[in-house]
Amino acid sequence: MVKSINLHTFAQNSEHDKRLMDKKLFIIADNQDITRLGLKALVRMALKDVEELEVKELAHRAELIATLKENPKAVVIIDYTLFDLGSSDELLNLSDRFPFVQWVLFSADLTEVLIRRLSVEQQFSMVLKDDSAQEIITALKCALTGVRFLCHQVTNLLLSPPPQQSMAERDQLTATEKEVLRLIALGRSVKEIAVERNSSIHTITTHKKNIFRKINVNTIYEATKYALRAGLVEMVEYYI
Repeated sequence: MVKSINLHTFAQNSEHDKRLMDKKLFIIADNQDITRLGLKALVRMALKDVEELEVKELAHRAELIATLKENPKAVVIIDYTLFDLGSSDELLNLSDRFPFVQWVLFSADLTEVLIRRLSVEQQFSMVLKDDSAQEIITALKCALTGVRFLCHQVTNLLLSPPPQQSMAERDQLTATEKEVLRLIALGRSVKEIAVERNSSIHTITTHKKNIFRKINVNTIYEATKYALRAGLVEMVEYYI
């Protein structure tokens, strides 16, 4: 027996499905009651004109993962230092697992090393707890549209030269390899680097292979992230 479908019912179901697709979920991942309450009020204030907005408050990693499985395009506002996560690596693993999630790091304890590390991850916005309410609201509005936001304090830090100690990780590279890696991170092809350095393509290809082996990466994207973290490329130079 073939079940008939009423056109009106079909239209209602389609509209319901559309609302589910348009629905935007903001997750506040923090184990401090006062922080969750404050952030919830800010989200409601910032996005008061947004229809189909839902705000969830979570305090445990398992709850977060289960919620993201059902809502893979959610926005997560999180202070990972005060959440049920063991390290920043675990946070990055979650972002890799859920590539369409927008993350808003909201913390008083973002270290310079972590900020520089996350600066190349486009799904991470960063605001500090002593930022103005307006900056936090702007970050929330940006996250809603999938745009990364960095507060002025984070931006100023990224535009300043990296500390000397952050350069230790690149000591394994020779001066020539550092320069080749810098050019790779700036988007130059092997042929362009060869011309710029007056070298053969074979020589630059060999340098590239050695660089990738030494820093344990397999793609230009990973190499670029390494170069940015190590301070081989200034953020201003990279985004120009």
